[in-house]
Amino acid sequence: MNVITTPFRDLLVLEPKLFQDDRGHFFESYNERTFRELGLNFTFVQDNQSLSRKGVLRGLHFQAPPHAQTKLVRVLRGVVQDVVVDLRKAEPTFGRHFSIELSAENREQLVVPRGFAHGFLVLSDTAEVLYKSDAFYNPAAERGIRYDDPALGINWMVGDMVHMSVKDQVNPLFSESIKDLSF
Repeated sequence: MNVITTPFRDLLVLEPKLFQDDRGHFFESYNERTFRELGLNFTFVQDNQSLSRKGVLRGLHFQAPPHAQTKLVRVLRGVVQDVVVDLRKAEPTFGRHFSIELSAENREQLVVPRGFAHGFLVLSDTAEVLYKSDAFYNPAAERGIRYDDPALGINWMVGDMVHMSVKDQVNPLFSESIKDLSF
């Protein structure tokens, strides 16, 4: 597995090793031993999967401490713009975002450490996204940030229409979402 670092501490892009022949291909998307050898020492306890149509934007979501989650995000079908925002006040990247195109074709995965908000926009006709998390979902700890907060300056690859849940449409601005939190 190839590990690509980003300007954000512990935010990593993983490229699995692909084995391909005339039958098709095979790759390990997750292997606990390989992850431990890479220094990725977390235990996943929950898998989440979503299917969304083009233009659907999910996020930006996070779990407040002590229920924060590390996630391993990948796309099973389609293409998404995946975006994270660093919520860790002690980091030089606090309040900055990172964007990457994840797809079934490129097979890249994103390791999103605790202390990041996460969201994605579907760029293909449909997309199926799978992510593993190292902590169980806790409804009382669920938080969100407005996807279009000018303070974040995220360049979403939106077309004419964005489809969002009602809950995501009323997410607070970044400054309000994190004012009482510490990661």
